[in-house]
Amino acid sequence: MKNSNSKTWLKPGTRQCLLRRALIKSMGYTDVDLDKPIVGIINTWAETNPGHYNFRQMADAVKRGVWAAGGFPLEVNTMSICEVFFDISSLIYRNLLSITTEELIARHPFDGVILLGSCDKNVPAQLMAAVSANKPMIFLPGGPMLPGNYKGESLACGTDSFKLWTRYLAGELTEKDLNEAEGCLYGSIGACPIMGTANSMQCATESLGLSLPGSATALAVSAEKMRYAEETGRTIMNLIERDIKPTDIVTKKAIENCITVLMSSGGSTNLIIHLTAIARRAGIELKLEEFQKISERTRVLVDVKPSGKGTVGIEFHQAGGVPALMKELEPLLHTDVLTVTGKTLKENLEHVEPPYRPDVIAPFDKPLKPEGGIAVLYGNLAPRGAVIKRSAASILKFRGEARVFDTLAEAEKYLLDPNSDMDENKAIILRGYGPKGAPGMPEFGNYMPIPPKLYKRGIKDYVRITDSRMSGGAFGTVVLHVCPEACDGGPLGAVRNGDIIEMDVEKGILNVELSPEQIAERLKETTFQSKESFERGFVRHYIDNVLQADEGCDFPYMR
Repeated sequence: MKNSNSKTWLKPGTRQCLLRRALIKSMGYTDVDLDKPIVGIINTWAETNPGHYNFRQMADAVKRGVWAAGGFPLEVNTMSICEVFFDISSLIYRNLLSITTEELIARHPFDGVILLGSCDKNVPAQLMAAVSANKPMIFLPGGPMLPGNYKGESLACGTDSFKLWTRYLAGELTEKDLNEAEGCLYGSIGACPIMGTANSMQCATESLGLSLPGSATALAVSAEKMRYAEETGRTIMNLIERDIKPTDIVTKKAIENCITVLMSSGGSTNLIIHLTAIARRAGIELKLEEFQKISERTRVLVDVKPSGKGTVGIEFHQAGGVPALMKELEPLLHTDVLTVTGKTLKENLEHVEPPYRPDVIAPFDKPLKPEGGIAVLYGNLAPRGAVIKRSAASILKFRGEARVFDTLAEAEKYLLDPNSDMDENKAIILRGYGPKGAPGMPEFGNYMPIPPKLYKRGIKDYVRITDSRMSGGAFGTVVLHVCPEACDGGPLGAVRNGDIIEMDVEKGILNVELSPEQIAERLKETTFQSKESFERGFVRHYIDNVLQADEGCDFPYMR
């Protein structure tokens, strides 16, 4: 069956046409409506997703824009993914949401679609679907939330929750203090206000050219966001008229622009997985080396948490948001790429002013960090690569003993034990939590706490190495996405307590001081199974089919 659109779907002159027109009229619509292009509004609203709680109101604003520009909007709901509400890694359901969204776009009589998304896995899932279905599309970012405030201190969700928990474990805060603070971590609904995965992905949609300029950082609870929603509804009609499709916009050049913005903003390491999957859906091969190459030629300019101090919807947006950052990065960008405005990036940036707040978006010649926010590491411990968010790390060179754990519970017990031999010269290895192993590659890189005995000595960071992921809002020296994972025969499975680990971020090195023969012999003696047993359903399907992190954790048949 070919992709449907409104005119061919009606099948004029047939009995199907009679039935289809009659069913639409049963909802109160008219002949006038049926003469217009049909615009699908794909909404991920749910009461189990605080980041998307404003989407009903946003969808109404979108419809105003579609009606005003001569379209016929029809809203469809999909599943909504919030990491907190799932009892298993929600990365699994990114692929499910992408498949179902693709089918909704392809099989419905939509001449064009507007996607509403905000949170971590929803945005990449929707973009993967849109590129695969390839109908005229524009993405509406749901926007960041307001920061919270506790006793005069600005707080920002997960990033500050890690700090509060460390202080609680060290005895600086009581349970009563925590209870009071938890109501102050989130200032409103919307995406977590730091440059975590959600806001990194929303900024990615804009830097790819798939969202209106300025829309990614507008607060979820603002009149400005509603105006962007209405304008998005009007803009889709121009894209339909000109037949501009996602693959016209998501080119290799556009992806390179997006990676440049990611590296300069101190964005989430999770985007390496998501952008790889999106690129592959568009038929573009994207390798880890390309992320490293772009990171080396750019610089961190944005001062927001977790790498800096501010928040996305306040300081970064007030400084000019993504357009101002791209203006500062313009010499590094491919400005001839097409965007959803119907114009090139060069035309979009023509009248953009320099950042209004150079303390938040630094000048390129006075960067906050001399290189991009993420680095890629290789070595006999990660032959297919690993990543580290160096903009949020404090240890960039290390040589020391490994302490190895196959469960998070065992690692936590060791780290919190005042009588353990843990010190700053140890590297914690947490393995078996990759795409197949956990399954779904959970964000356990940030669940290994600062040992209280180190914190009391003023030590607030140590080296952690894992085949799992890390929340985009987390910080510290955590090497992630070690590939291949232990459950896929990766060399992480060969490491033993006392082995010497070498890491050098500047040189891109991650090694264990073992010979190839030693690694091979140990792997023969070691087997890893998924942490949980699933015999049926989508999770079983995921374990059996998911690709490794360097290939985007997608399914091979979706490329």
